[in-house]
Amino acid sequence: MSDNQEASDAEDTTPSESATLPLRPHSDRPTCNKTGVCSRSYFVVVMVFFHVYIINVIALLFYVHYNSGQDDTSQGRDAPSSNQQQPESPRPPSKPEFLRVSSLTRIEGIRVGHVQKVSLMQNKVHEMRTLSMKPLLFEIPGFLSDDECRVVMQLAQLKGLMESQLMVQEGQEELAKELNLSPDEIFNLLDINQDGQLQLHEILTHSRVRDGIWLTPENLREIYTGLKADKDGDGLLSLEEFRLLSNDAFQRFLLQRGVKKSQLVRNSRHTWLYQGKGAHQVLQDIKTKVTRLTRLPPSLVDLSEPLQVVRYEQGGHYHAHHDSGPVYPETACTHTRLAANTSTPFETSCRYITVLFYLNSVEGGGETAFPVADNRTYDEVSLIQNDVDLLDTRRNCDKSNLRVKPSKGTAVFWYNYLSDGKGWVGEQDEYALHGGCMVTQGTKWVANKWINIDPDYQRQARYQQLVSQQPEDDDDEDLTLNQDTQSSDIHQDL
Repeated sequence: MSDNQEASDAEDTTPSESATLPLRPHSDRPTCNKTGVCSRSYFVVVMVFFHVYIINVIALLFYVHYNSGQDDTSQGRDAPSSNQQQPESPRPPSKPEFLRVSSLTRIEGIRVGHVQKVSLMQNKVHEMRTLSMKPLLFEIPGFLSDDECRVVMQLAQLKGLMESQLMVQEGQEELAKELNLSPDEIFNLLDINQDGQLQLHEILTHSRVRDGIWLTPENLREIYTGLKADKDGDGLLSLEEFRLLSNDAFQRFLLQRGVKKSQLVRNSRHTWLYQGKGAHQVLQDIKTKVTRLTRLPPSLVDLSEPLQVVRYEQGGHYHAHHDSGPVYPETACTHTRLAANTSTPFETSCRYITVLFYLNSVEGGGETAFPVADNRTYDEVSLIQNDVDLLDTRRNCDKSNLRVKPSKGTAVFWYNYLSDGKGWVGEQDEYALHGGCMVTQGTKWVANKWINIDPDYQRQARYQQLVSQQPEDDDDEDLTLNQDTQSSDIHQDL
């Protein structure tokens, strides 16, 4: 076809327009009118791309607006990066979004004596004072009202309190057999300084943890004499002398002689009060205030231990101890053991935070003692020297570095673990060693709220997923992250 014929065909396709326009001059390229098909197609394509661009911008704005309220901690160590595939199908919004919480808020102590303002409830501001940096310990006067203290004590009495510790624990022989430990291996575990001899404080520590009996150096010498364990009378046990004793030799000797309550690790009565849905409103309010105080996700607080209420009569005490133990590969946390899918012989409570409430003011004694608070170093061996036992709250409470006097409504809370440097739970804070001094006059009432978190992040995550798959009530508000409690303006410097 010639060029003139092509031009004629083009004119035929647009008769109304081409009638007034002259023919284009001869050209090697196909001719096309300015207002013809070519320019119109180009315009349509441009407009399509323009609208697609506008739609993408609007979608991006919606996405940014939707995600602007999410917790910043979702970008933590285990959150997927932008170039990684997102986790498979998320749970419904009503489920606890634990996997978004890969970093735990940790309150700064700044320095001893520093005071912060804390908003725990509407129209009221509390003052929180730093008592020590090792452990990180705070005091909040007036945390509980007089009515709240009264209700908690009445509910505990209504439920009934039980002895906090049995006279002598049994079953240690069976545990040793289950672990298949030889006398030599047990000796090596007890020999803290690895000098080949068991000193008094090494045996005392072992007996207190295993048997729950608070032996003094004098008591131990009496037992040595009764069992004829210390052949050379130097007050030390060699490996040969230790091999002659059975695992429960001390236990049997104490059972035959009899044990007084004052010789127990703790002498008190206690009970547990549920704080979940349907519990007394005061108990739920206390849990809410604890959540706001610690700035932790409500789901972690909800799934922790119930509120423990303890009563110490005159003469009652609790020798120095840690609320939670170190977590080793062969150790499981009590609250996550079902999700661990492993069988371990040792368990510990994994109490990340302790919140202690004083429900009354004690007439005499009953202080909470922190023997090594803010010490430059921590040395377990130095806790018992020259027959002075810093762990003994009946004899040596006055030698503790820090003592908190019970005052009705006051709360103290501290971290039992350090940070791992990545926003999660790290190693046990040994400086969190504490105890209850002997009540010399009157009665002492306290309550404990522990927040349980597994130092193993993946194990805690599996536990949260397991719990979230259980049937839930219609009201799941307490299991979702409350943005109000995560607000940074809850804690302000004073």
